[in-house]
This record gives sequence, C-alpha cells and structure tokens, in this order.
Amino acid sequence: MDKKSSFPSRLASLRKWRGLSQLQLAAAADCSQRHISFLELGRTQPSREMMGRLSVALRLSFRQSNDLLLAAGFAPIWSDTPLDTETLAPVRQALDFMLEQQEPYPAVVVDRRWNLLQANKGAVAMVEFLVGPLTPGAAVNLADALVAPDVLRRYLTNWQEVVAYFVRSVEADAAADATQETATLRDRLLSYAGVQESLATPSAETVAAPILPMRFAKGQVSLELFTTLTILGMPQDATLQEMRIESFFPMNDETRQVFRRWAVPGAATVHKHRS
Repeated sequence: MDKKSSFPSRLASLRKWRGLSQLQLAAAADCSQRHISFLELGRTQPSREMMGRLSVALRLSFRQSNDLLLAAGFAPIWSDTPLDTETLAPVRQALDFMLEQQEPYPAVVVDRRWNLLQANKGAVAMVEFLVGPLTPGAAVNLADALVAPDVLRRYLTNWQEVVAYFVRSVEADAAADATQETATLRDRLLSYAGVQESLATPSAETVAAPILPMRFAKGQVSLELFTTLTILGMPQDATLQEMRIESFFPMNDETRQVFRRWAVPGAATVHKHRS
C-alpha cells in the first residue's frame, strides 16, 4: 500500500483489505455509514478521535495507525524507537536475561520481517557449526537463511515440511500488515527453487504432527528441535510491538547433549541491534 496516497484512498484500501463493508466499518467505529462514505470520498475530514476509532475498528498495528494519521494530516501517536537507544535499555536488559536463560539452547530476537536483532551463544554455536563463522556486523535475515537454497536448507532434512509452514506464516504477516516491504519478502521466499512445490504438496508429518520439528544433520551430528515465539506484553512502541523472541528446544537427549558440549562458559551474548 502506497504510504503517499491520500487519506480517503488509504481508508478505503484498508477497509477492503479487512474485508469490511462501509456499514460494517461504521458499526465497528461507532459512526454512520454515511460518515464512512464521506471520509472515503474526501468530503469530510476525520477528527483525531475518529482516527483512533478507525484504527481500532480496522485492527491496525501501531505503524499502520501512524501511517494513517500522517495521511490525514495528524502527527503520529506511537513512538518508533531504535532498539539500541537509551530509552529501550530496560527492554534490552530483559531480552538479555531471556536469551541467557535459554542457554545452552538457541534463542534469537527478530523484527517483523525476520531480520536478526540479537542471538544467544547457543544460536551462534548452531549456525556456525552448520554454515561456518558469521561475518561480524553482517545483516542476517532468518527467513532467507531458512528458505534460500544455499544457507541452512542443505542441512535441514525436513526442509519441505518446515518451509511450507514458515512461508505460510510470512504470507499471513504480509496479509496482516499490508506493506510493500513484507510483500516483497513473501515474494522473494516464494521465488526460491522448490518452495511452490512444497506449498502444493504438504507431507503427512505437516498434517499429523502436534508440533513440527526442525531436523538438522551435518556429518555425524543430528539435531531435532521445536520452537516457540514470544512477544512483549503491553507494548507502547512500534518497534517493540513488532519484536519476536524465538526459542529453540531439544526434542531428544542426543540434541541436548550436543548443545551442552557446544556451551562455552563465560562467552558473551552476541548482539546485532538494528534500528
């Protein structure tokens, strides 16, 4: 959706994206259908209070709400603070604590498009074992690393099942935020060899298993893990609302023992703060 488009066209696009009629949006925003029609035609200017009701009715993220406010000529109400600023120091401390508690097993912090923001020692150990040392300061996108043919794919023995589930989640993200950036990520993932075929032919494991594992193998080492995703509660900032903490847990004793052997006491947690 073009961020430079006018408020009337943006409102109409968001309403249609949510699959709402003007009457349904009016009911959700506690106003008349006529008022919604006039807003979409540009015959009526919204008040700031109405902007808040529309954002709630359309279930907009903080970033989307800010964009709609700007289109209507209002200042944004939600902050968008880079993670490495002093303001978010308490949050970074909390993230450090969470990642440390997950040791020796992997945990990472990513943004809404799976760009790596922070990783613990267990995550670094696993990635470096599979693909070699990471370039210091290099940008890492976990979606690309998982789906592209030349990074983790060769070691992920159930890649077809995992990528089908993962790409579907990115498609859901693209539908949820309606931004060109997330749509571009989705399209890039779909363009990689074998992805379309994986989506078209789900395996029995994908359908039947209560949790889909990730199975890695390199040489004589095999890893079997499942993951959880955590979000921050009660965020008041767009950066924090979009942040996710993914934690990996072993599914068997062999995997547990491998990570315990990899653990290096006293090593520092690796950070990749991005704005």
